[in-house]
Amino acid sequence: MTTTAHTTRATGSTLGALVRTGLIATVAAVAATMIVAAVGQAAGVSLEVSGAGIPVTGFGVLTAVFSLVGIVLAALLSRFARRPRRTFVRTTVVLTVLSLVPDVIADAGLATKALLMLTHLVAAAIVIPAVARRLAV
Repeated sequence: MTTTAHTTRATGSTLGALVRTGLIATVAAVAATMIVAAVGQAAGVSLEVSGAGIPVTGFGVLTAVFSLVGIVLAALLSRFARRPRRTFVRTTVVLTVLSLVPDVIADAGLATKALLMLTHLVAAAIVIPAVARRLAV
């Protein structure tokens, strides 16, 4: 008689793998948002909001800060949520949509508002799926 061993890969992951993946995604998102801002600026889109210019590096800094908040959120959900991946994705999508509100009401031109919103969406498109893949279903 023969027996066959079946191994399955866990859908969850260790905290270290989650953080590593999140940090890699954060670096990618920082680079991407800074590139989007720089390309927009080179194309003639103003980076001024309420009369104050936003430096291209400012996009990177804020992307890093909020991406790190997302990693902390994912770590907490992996520990305490019944369905960490689903909860993380739903929560971060809602937070991404809410992050667009200040851009919509900002004292800036339409092209500037669109560029600001695009940077939020680019960062979210990079970080959310990468981190979510490391969470249990």
